Amino acid sequence: MKFVVTGAIGHIGSMLVRELPRLFPGCEILMVDNMATQRYPSLFDLPDGATYRFVETDVTEADLTPLIKGADIVVQLAAVTDAAGSFDNAEEVERVNFVATSRIADACAEFGVRLIHPSSTSVYGTQDDKVDEDCTLDDLKPQSPYAETKLREEALLTEMASEKGLKHITCRFGTIFGTSPGMRFHTAVNKFCWQAVMGQPLTVWRTAMDQKRPYLALQDAIAAIGLIVHHDLFDGRIYNVLTTNATVRDIVDTIRQYVPELEVSLVDSRIMNQLSYEVGFDRIRSHGFEPTGTLERGIGSTVNLLGHSNSCAMRPTA
Repeated sequence: MKFVVTGAIGHIGSMLVRELPRLFPGCEILMVDNMATQRYPSLFDLPDGATYRFVETDVTEADLTPLIKGADIVVQLAAVTDAAGSFDNAEEVERVNFVATSRIADACAEFGVRLIHPSSTSVYGTQDDKVDEDCTLDDLKPQSPYAETKLREEALLTEMASEKGLKHITCRFGTIFGTSPGMRFHTAVNKFCWQAVMGQPLTVWRTAMDQKRPYLALQDAIAAIGLIVHHDLFDGRIYNVLTTNATVRDIVDTIRQYVPELEVSLVDSRIMNQLSYEVGFDRIRSHGFEPTGTLERGIGSTVNLLGHSNSCAMRPTA
């Protein structure tokens, strides 16, 4: 089986390319990235059990035919992923994310290649206590330009499935946490871990401390991708994928188990509102998905890996 992973050196991609040989022994993996983030260590020490090839190119401009033709599965991870930062570069997010997904989907449709499209649970914005994939349009209120673009990508792929026969699945991922060779620290859990270890106050949005949001352990994201491929679950539907719904207070309390003297600084942010809701994921569960990650393990592993970088600021207790 041949996989194409775009955005292969990123947080998800760098771990996915390491786990695919375990899930699909003997597979071929074409890794594609423009190296804009220069996370070269993502390519260090790749495991045995797969045939790897790396191509440095920009999928928003490159000829995609030699990359996608002949593949079985494309996992489209090429994107600008900083939702909070997308307010200041909305045009760039739209150009990169939407154009990349559009071009890749078009090539997949042309060559009969199945597409896994990661979207985001940040497309939701509801007054209800719980929301799922069957929500009304009133419950789809993206909280950032990044999420607005994701919603447009979803609509585009639905249209392409109808008009061009695109075989795809859209996964609305919760906020990713957990370690990988290509991880960054701009999303909530990872950012908080970084700030705590470095002795910095945790910057928490003023309205957010007791708001509930969906989070996804990296290991569960990869397990969901494996399940999708094993079950050939390319039905054109949308699937929420998450590990747990949790409040920021839950996350702060968990980090405090490892860094008991951390401080919290409340700040204002355009990305947050007064809403609190849980995201349901029974649809993916009905196909056998059960999360195994936990906030405790994800936070613990991140803090421990960072621990020696500022040992005087961190006093681990667990």
